[in-house]
Amino acid sequence: MSQKLETILKEKGPIKKIGVIGMGYVGIPAASLFADSDKFDHVLGFQRDSPSSGYKIEMLNRGESPLKGEEPGLEELLKKVTDAGKFECTPDFSRISELDAVTLAIQTPFADPKALEPDFGALKEGIRNVGRYLKPGILVVLESTITPGTTDGMAREILEEESGLKAGEDFALAHAPERVMVGRLLRNIQEHDRIVGGIDKVSTDRAVELYSPVLTKGRVIPMSATAAEVTKTAENTFRDLQIAAANQLALYCEAMGINVYDVRAGIDSLKGEGITRAILWPGAGVGGHCLTKDTYHLERGVKLGTEALDYPQDAESIYVLARRVNDFMPVHMYNLTVAALKRINMDIKGAKIAMLGWAFINDSDDARNPPSEPYRDMILEAGAELKVHDPHVLSYPDVELLKDSNETIKGADAVVIFTGHKEYFSLKPEDIKKLTGKENTVIIDGRNVIDPDTFINAGFVYKGIGRGDKNSHPIAGQ
Repeated sequence: MSQKLETILKEKGPIKKIGVIGMGYVGIPAASLFADSDKFDHVLGFQRDSPSSGYKIEMLNRGESPLKGEEPGLEELLKKVTDAGKFECTPDFSRISELDAVTLAIQTPFADPKALEPDFGALKEGIRNVGRYLKPGILVVLESTITPGTTDGMAREILEEESGLKAGEDFALAHAPERVMVGRLLRNIQEHDRIVGGIDKVSTDRAVELYSPVLTKGRVIPMSATAAEVTKTAENTFRDLQIAAANQLALYCEAMGINVYDVRAGIDSLKGEGITRAILWPGAGVGGHCLTKDTYHLERGVKLGTEALDYPQDAESIYVLARRVNDFMPVHMYNLTVAALKRINMDIKGAKIAMLGWAFINDSDDARNPPSEPYRDMILEAGAELKVHDPHVLSYPDVELLKDSNETIKGADAVVIFTGHKEYFSLKPEDIKKLTGKENTVIIDGRNVIDPDTFINAGFVYKGIGRGDKNSHPIAGQ
């Protein structure tokens, strides 16, 4: 079958026209970099003209990025390739038929993690759109993080059903997962190694041809489609596990009355040949599109595997346990808030809470699955009042996001730092005290943003993640 596809691709020639489906944190920088390469002639960004995201089409065609966090170089590059006529955004999916290659960067959340049931609705719609207009010789690449087996299973089936063509015979099919983090999107795509896995060698080689021109320091690592799917889910699962280990250590340090950051510095100091003691940072919780659900894709892949899993009987997956630990951190932030308020004889019910930060990561507008949301829900359910400030996030369903931090803090009984935005590192106790009008204001630090002693000496009641050395401090003036 690959021989036929190889012949088709040889007649078609090099990849010149590319389509990118999904104009978000992955699709926009990827399309911009493809368009900036002299190897490619034209790039189409596909975006549904929906009430919620149709506004992106005009913005992108003006060379304006709808991503409003700090993304070095993205706006400039987008403007450059748009002005050069090498990139355009369109809602017309029929133009897929014009292309040599099309990538899909569409979210793949979980409707029910416990049942390991992913919500592939949006991805399936995107794949069907490709299948309807698929022509012989087109390369289709899934960049979305997916359950292992999806590329050569569900995706292949839908594409073949919609197009009447055969994968590996009439068109190429591969998985090349994105490996980016907000705040460094362009750099990550160019500098990180690119995992590329086709359903056969011809598909893999064609995908290598697609991605090689946009890499600077990174190299292409070819493998099978399923191995590529496992690589992506596993690397995020491992990161989630590492964060959970740091978070659990922070909880242990609180219980033992010591500073987790001293312990972390000590662990991190052990270096040498054959020694790996890398330790990540604890914090108020893990958010985003990837880490909050990729563990479940990996777990589901095992369930769908061809062989029985040999694993300790009745033992919980350490990966799922890590997810539980990270999901617990917003609960711990709530518990710290309640405990701190009790120290000034206040109940959580009726308390005024100022939350600083809604995005899940610092200096970004990325608010997908933020740990701030479950904290907010617990606070409101307890009968407290809540104001939320975030300098980057423009809107979020059912949440009023204030842009004036002074307005957010004014009259608050507790100030809770949930995101490590750079604006919060300059918080001064005298300014907050003036705004709250309280002799003893609670301050909860979920990201190690402030110096505890500075606030404690000013009369604040402080509690911080992993700060067992400070969380039971004497209250100044009492």
